[in-house]
Amino acid sequence: MIKKLILAFSALFLYLPSHAQLKKIAQEITQSMANTETIGLAVAVIKNNQLVYQQSFGKKSLEDDLPLSNSDIFRIASISKSFAATSMMQLVEAKKASLDDDFGNLVGFKIRNPKFPETVITLRMVLSHTSSINDSQGYFNLDAINPAKNPNWEKCYTDKQPGTNYLYCNLNFNMLGAVIERLTGQRFDSYVKQHILAPLKIYGGYCIDSLDAKRFVSLYEYENKTFKLSPAAYAPRREELSNYQIGYTTPVLSPTGGMKISATDLATYMTMHMNYGKAKGTRIITKRSARQMQTPLSIPENYGLALRTTNKLISGKTLTGHTGSAYGLYSAMFFDPKQKFGMVVITNGTGANETDGFKNIIKESFNILYQHLIAK
Repeated sequence: MIKKLILAFSALFLYLPSHAQLKKIAQEITQSMANTETIGLAVAVIKNNQLVYQQSFGKKSLEDDLPLSNSDIFRIASISKSFAATSMMQLVEAKKASLDDDFGNLVGFKIRNPKFPETVITLRMVLSHTSSINDSQGYFNLDAINPAKNPNWEKCYTDKQPGTNYLYCNLNFNMLGAVIERLTGQRFDSYVKQHILAPLKIYGGYCIDSLDAKRFVSLYEYENKTFKLSPAAYAPRREELSNYQIGYTTPVLSPTGGMKISATDLATYMTMHMNYGKAKGTRIITKRSARQMQTPLSIPENYGLALRTTNKLISGKTLTGHTGSAYGLYSAMFFDPKQKFGMVVITNGTGANETDGFKNIIKESFNILYQHLIAK
């Protein structure tokens, strides 16, 4: 036992960056932030399943002139979808649902593309954004697609046959959150906390009032070459929650984008996916489920079940993960399950320029961290 501990500590020591590396990383990221007009940036790096680097740069709040710290939490936007999908895979494993189930039966009202009424829209299609559903009627309320509630419900569907085309759709995952509630009888945020966050010993959640508001990072939209505060990012929506209906008003919690978490804790969650469902000695989903989530179902988008692959972030590397963007925030969580490294980069506000579909500060930070901490 002692020998194992010594080997573990020795291995960790080998992966920790030197003082010179730390100084160089800080210099290069700080310069990149200046070049890209970035307000704040939080990063975390995993190498061989160890957290080898975590750091925060810049401002948490412009109004209060507060520095960003590693314990601060962001609304991470669409990376939140992977938490909903992970929860759903747990229920599939428990045989409470199947990926090939008719999604309408799961959500409690008819889900059918009127142009293809005989084609069943499945849970798998919803998870992979191949459902043919769109956000044209909004996605903050399930009334948008419920035929009994919206006379324009047919506009929620494209003219593509379900299962044949990829179209990113937030409504897919807000409905998914409702399905999780219908299958468990438990409010979505409580389910995720009990079955994912708590087992991994990480801090976060979807409900504003369940979290320490002092840790929220202010988010800033970049408009007309200036930054504008986005207070709506952390709106508590207490009135809607007081009239909450399990299995229907779930979009109030935003399964599609409402997770609040730090970069470091998100890196722990990422490590679980990198190790095909297990981290900190705790299995969250099976290897089979993890592989299903990571396997692309659409080309060229390379999107699986709330995780996608890309070779555009770091040259010569194919990485798996997800991005997020909302209220001025940009987040990225990507990993290599074979080489056992991954990175999380989150900014609360940055300039307009991007490369290969990524904000420049995101792409540049990934490459800086990779070159100094992984490639060497």
